[in-house]
Amino acid sequence: MRDRLEALCRDGIAAVSEAKSADALQEVEIHLLGRNGALTALLKGLGKLSAAERPAAGKLANEVKQALQQAVEEGRCSLAQAELAQDLSGVGMDPTLPGSDLPSGGVHPVMAVARELEDLFSSMGYVVWDGPEIETEAHNFDDLNIPTDHPARESHDTIWMQDHGTSGRLCLRTHTSPVQIRALQKFGAPLRVIAPGRVFRQEAQDATHEHTFHQMEGLVVDKGIGVPHMLHAMNSMLEGVFGRQLETRLRPGFFPFVEPGFELDARCPFCKEGCKVCKGSTWIELMPGGLVHPHVLLSAGLDPQVYSGFAFGLGLSRMAMLRYGIHDIRWMMSGDLRFLEQFPA
Repeated sequence: MRDRLEALCRDGIAAVSEAKSADALQEVEIHLLGRNGALTALLKGLGKLSAAERPAAGKLANEVKQALQQAVEEGRCSLAQAELAQDLSGVGMDPTLPGSDLPSGGVHPVMAVARELEDLFSSMGYVVWDGPEIETEAHNFDDLNIPTDHPARESHDTIWMQDHGTSGRLCLRTHTSPVQIRALQKFGAPLRVIAPGRVFRQEAQDATHEHTFHQMEGLVVDKGIGVPHMLHAMNSMLEGVFGRQLETRLRPGFFPFVEPGFELDARCPFCKEGCKVCKGSTWIELMPGGLVHPHVLLSAGLDPQVYSGFAFGLGLSRMAMLRYGIHDIRWMMSGDLRFLEQFPA
């Protein structure tokens, strides 16, 4: 039995190597390993062996089967390669040469800044959270203490949906601030969260205004939170983006969802005596912020006598323009490859 199995393996491998086509190889495979093939015929004879001879013969039969299967697979691969080379011959190419490198894509400047800020705030213990771009009027306005007669609710500022839905009017969110309410309702306090995303407004488009742009909301709610905590977060963010500390200042500002409210300006990182970016003032208006209004905390089910917090909004599109020296916001959403290819992959 041993001699017959070894002979079958030797002759079978030789037959596989001599097959010159896929059909010929298939015939060899069926002859050797098919249901009525040569190996099957030999295996039927195992039962006639003695109990002492049967284990060794069975092990050898399995080894022969594996060797024949491997030879058939290798033969099939070799024939496929030869067939491919034959198909490609005479077309002016060498199939053995490596393929051409495909051009790699790049990261959009807004997304590059957003990822850096997400990494920075994540290292400071903030959660990155998102919300729907089609928002309810309650989340976009009511819960943020924006009165019903506020001009922002008018159609010349807000893009309203025709289908009001089951929970009141729907609109394309005008800011990322609704994520404040959604995050507080889901997680409660204490909470540190940032919410980057797209926002939409009825805007007359020009170099600094676009109907679709990107913002990032920041929110911290805990016990004993005050203005110094807000300043530390904002200054840490600016240092992370620009790679150095920037001189900053706060100006009073009114926003319905914070009290008191501020505008944070930073000393222009591109000049010392005034330039086009800072419009000659040497200061750049970067982000509004302030302490969370008690009405917002109440809307989220929190007691303003126990918890306080701060919130700030950052224009990611504006930050990308400052980072890369882009002077027209309309390039951001243009999809123009001439613009996008200028940025590193």
